[in-house]
Amino acid sequence: MKNNRKYIFVVGGVMSGVGKGITTSSIGAILKARGFNITAMKIDPYINVDAGTMNPTEHGETFVLDSGLETDQDMGNYERFMNLTLPPENYMTTGSVYETVIHRERNLEYEGKCVEVVPHIPLEVIHRIETASEKAESDITIVEIGGTVGEYQNILFLEAARMMKIKHPDDVIFVMVSYLPIPSKVGEMKTKPTQYAVRTLNGAGIQPDFIIARSETFLDEKRKEKLGMSCNIPEKYVISAPDIESIYEVPVNFERDDLSRLILKKLGLKYAKTDLQKWYGLVDNIKHPNGKVKIGIVGKYFGTGDFVLSDAYISVIEAIKHGAYANKVKPEIDWINSELYEKEPNKLQELTKYDGVVVPGGFGSRGIEGKIKAIEFLRTNKIPFLGLCYGMQLAVIEFARDVLGLKDAHTTEVDRNTKNPVIDIMPEQKKNLEDKNYGATMRLGAYPAELAKGTIAYKAYGKSKISERHRHRWEVNPEYIARLEKAGLIFSGKSPDKKLMEITELPQSIHPFFLATQFHPELKSKPLDPHPLFVEFIKTCFQNKK
Repeated sequence: MKNNRKYIFVVGGVMSGVGKGITTSSIGAILKARGFNITAMKIDPYINVDAGTMNPTEHGETFVLDSGLETDQDMGNYERFMNLTLPPENYMTTGSVYETVIHRERNLEYEGKCVEVVPHIPLEVIHRIETASEKAESDITIVEIGGTVGEYQNILFLEAARMMKIKHPDDVIFVMVSYLPIPSKVGEMKTKPTQYAVRTLNGAGIQPDFIIARSETFLDEKRKEKLGMSCNIPEKYVISAPDIESIYEVPVNFERDDLSRLILKKLGLKYAKTDLQKWYGLVDNIKHPNGKVKIGIVGKYFGTGDFVLSDAYISVIEAIKHGAYANKVKPEIDWINSELYEKEPNKLQELTKYDGVVVPGGFGSRGIEGKIKAIEFLRTNKIPFLGLCYGMQLAVIEFARDVLGLKDAHTTEVDRNTKNPVIDIMPEQKKNLEDKNYGATMRLGAYPAELAKGTIAYKAYGKSKISERHRHRWEVNPEYIARLEKAGLIFSGKSPDKKLMEITELPQSIHPFFLATQFHPELKSKPLDPHPLFVEFIKTCFQNKK
């Protein structure tokens, strides 16, 4: 471990979904506010080599890095809270680790040794953690281990963390994020599940240094004392983390418990006075808005059994919030299943109650005609519209059908035999699809674009050259661009060689805000640095409402 770098491992107890990602991100934010160079990593206990093949209604959103690596949504939280652009080295899965070890064994890199799960898998994990830390030149690297303590899937990652702690006892600490339930029939906060979670972690050879106690309400002193005594940590290292209205209050709440100072003291680091003024300003905007905007999201990845999984569009949701907070308004977001409009077209009238509507990305044919009907309604009724990735492709299809009169216009993703493929696959990808070679066949990661002056896009960005992240295979067919432009559709953003259409919009003289992007602007939006397109969209929604 070079340059005495420090490491914080974040693990989960009792159940999943307790907020490890937000905890990791918030710890990074408050340590960065103390002047330290921070980086963050996520370890996912899946055999999938990356997150690109995971179902969004089960796993949540796939977050794409500048490099094009498809990762877990928590990487997005890290970038948002810590204002970072993370490299691919900062994400790993069980599958990617095993793939590397097997590849090295096949190349005789182990020099004839018997390659075993232990120690070679944990050693590869340690190598990846240290490599990422060195590349980032970080003072402190925060590593979130996915899953819950006690699961078989993450035991090898815990073993890697244990080995690092043994080798460098003063440079590694552990934070457990655990849940304290309040059973309605009992009416009392229970610490026993967290006690068992700590015992289970102890069984893996690890003692937590801090417990982040998640619950509906604040921990009282009695339960802090009980957890400290039974879990073998000082009471002040039990940090209360109650449910709150906005996740962006978490860094501020952590500092109220002096968490950054306690962590730095535990790591033996000297620290400067904290600077969280921007976070305080953000929280003030959230808590004291000047109004509100009602935004609808027309998607298809919401349903999971009897529940709604908003995590499928988490970056879109957060980017809407960022744009709203920048305009000092409160966003009210509704989920709208696009399949509803296919079955009941008369329901489209409900879109008039929204100040603006977002049609996000996705894949496949399900719910597509419903999205197209929604886009037509938004266009003809002059309701502010923002389309993202597939949302742009469908906006082009709708325009081609209704304005150009090409009633069978479609994307070859859905209809391979359409006579008017206004959206078509990139030529170099056609053979991959024919061979069913789906891995890494998309346009992934950051690509440059150039903006036309006098457009909504140029006004929002305030510059002519941008770089945005992509995740798609299909593009606007060049054969139709001239006809679309002649009919009034503006392609305000194009690739530097003018071959790929990146942004389309309508003039504000005929529509207050009708804009769609082939890329995913939500992936680069941050609470302290909101994406300009979302800021402009929300601004227009609020002004249009007034």
